[in-house]
Amino acid sequence: MLLGLQFTADQIITMAPDASSASAGKKLASAKNWKSLGQSSEALWGECQGSALYQVKVDLASLAIQCSCPSRKQPCKHGIGLLLLAVNLPDLVHVTEHPEWVTSWLAKRASVNKRKETREKSDTTTPSASQIKTAEKRLALVKAGIDQLDLWLNDLIRNGLGLLETQPSKFWEAQAAKMVDAQAPGIALRVRNLATLPNSSPDWPEKLLWQLGQLALLTQAFHNIDQLDPGLQEDVRQLVGWNLKEEEVIERGERVSDEWLTLGQSFEERERGQVQHTWLFGISSKRPAHIIQFAFVGTPFSEHYLPGSMQRADLVYWPSLQPERALIAARKGDALPIQAALPGYASIAAFFDVVATMLARLPWRESFLCVLNDVIPIYDTSRNQWCVRDQSGQTLPLARGEYWQLLAHSGGQAIDFAAEWNGTALLPLGFLAEQQYHPLKLHRI
Repeated sequence: MLLGLQFTADQIITMAPDASSASAGKKLASAKNWKSLGQSSEALWGECQGSALYQVKVDLASLAIQCSCPSRKQPCKHGIGLLLLAVNLPDLVHVTEHPEWVTSWLAKRASVNKRKETREKSDTTTPSASQIKTAEKRLALVKAGIDQLDLWLNDLIRNGLGLLETQPSKFWEAQAAKMVDAQAPGIALRVRNLATLPNSSPDWPEKLLWQLGQLALLTQAFHNIDQLDPGLQEDVRQLVGWNLKEEEVIERGERVSDEWLTLGQSFEERERGQVQHTWLFGISSKRPAHIIQFAFVGTPFSEHYLPGSMQRADLVYWPSLQPERALIAARKGDALPIQAALPGYASIAAFFDVVATMLARLPWRESFLCVLNDVIPIYDTSRNQWCVRDQSGQTLPLARGEYWQLLAHSGGQAIDFAAEWNGTALLPLGFLAEQQYHPLKLHRI
């Protein structure tokens, strides 16, 4: 019996950075490729013979993988191969003492974690005079930039949206660049997103007007920030572009200890790298948690999360009126597979009631964790659209894609289903069928 690792091969495959790594990892999941295989309550390890002998080790608490190979993809094919071997042929991996190269790696990780905990417990350093001066200078720049943005928005509405149909991309990029200069990168991103709307669909004027309204509401909230609730002030600042460092989040955010279900992940490509979105749900707290990681091209994500697992952990939420974004401060015990029914909504209507309440308080929310019980995946041939249908007959569309795996596993029967709702469609994260959780690794469009 393999200690601390009770997952399926499909779940392990979701950790692969791309299809080629997954395929190569499968080929390495054979005893002939490995030597010195071993495990303990803390780690899994082995040596893989390739063009050289590569040392591969896995921290079973966090599923962090390190390999001595030169691959820039993380986790590499050797790490995926070792995990697949351990899952498919557990009798080949014997309980034994750590070799020195595993002991030293675990000791280094423990030392890093200890230093991190020490920093978390240390007193807050009082800002220096130069830091205060820098903050004041930035605030003045942002205020001036938003004043200019308000004039630009007013001109757009006064001249009419019809004129925007033929505007080149540089029309929007020029305004976004001004927001970058004003040190308001969050607003710059929203302006760039506006450029994608004209002529994108028959109802593009309605969508564009909605987004312009959201942007105008944000600028007005910033002008009146001192009159807002403290949590909403934090949201407005972050939406404008003030990013908190992890140390600040740990110091100021709400800490919640729970048994967390890792329901799934989605990915999106950025110009300089990739963003990973991981959705968790607390069994006792009944709270969602959204972990966002960015990795520059050729570098790995700093943390690994196995979709379809549950693990006790301490999470810290970003300060907010509706805390959702979070980071894991400490993991406790082994990760185990999800098997019990998901704690979700009984109907789509119940989910929308909660969404409406959230939007009334924080209108800039763009994504919501949606967990539905007893829904049936269907394919509407008349509309060429995948959907899920609840027990009352109400349906919600799925994001563009092919979901035959979802339909096959369900067998046309009701399943528990987890997805990310963006206001238009559901991006599936995973589903529970016959007491087994099946994660779906998807990319955002």
